[in-house]
Amino acid sequence: MATVSKLGTTAFTTPSDREVAMTRTFDAPRRLVFEAWTRPEHVRQWMLGPAGWTMPVCEIDLRMGGEWHFVWRKASGSEMDMRGRYTEVVPPERLVHTEQWGPEWPETINTLRLTEENGRTTVTQTVLYPSKEDRDAALKTGMKDGANESYDRLAEYLRTIG
Repeated sequence: MATVSKLGTTAFTTPSDREVAMTRTFDAPRRLVFEAWTRPEHVRQWMLGPAGWTMPVCEIDLRMGGEWHFVWRKASGSEMDMRGRYTEVVPPERLVHTEQWGPEWPETINTLRLTEENGRTTVTQTVLYPSKEDRDAALKTGMKDGANESYDRLAEYLRTIG
């Protein structure tokens, strides 16, 4: 299924029975969006999900085979840990990595594509789950709201670093 993204709107689709795709256009050049997505000093400013969360751990070894590790903390003190390994790094247009949220969630393969037209960058992040059931369970977690809030924050943040 094709997606169309308008500036300021995140489109969520299910291109296959095991995938979720999130597409958003940002008013910034691809190089800048890629940096905001791959440098810890930037990531911890916007990839926070719902209001009140922080990211006390943001480690990125951006190379094929390199690992990344994020920890989010709610105001209540509870934490959510996520990690993975880069399998493809093609700056500033493509990243592929694994993602593991912990023992209760299956490992996914995430593909990030960035395309630029007239100084605006369209980001498509596709998450591939091991099964349709795993994908459907993830969609019920509030991932759409968290991703959309993070993308809104990224749009604002890009204006400050551009």
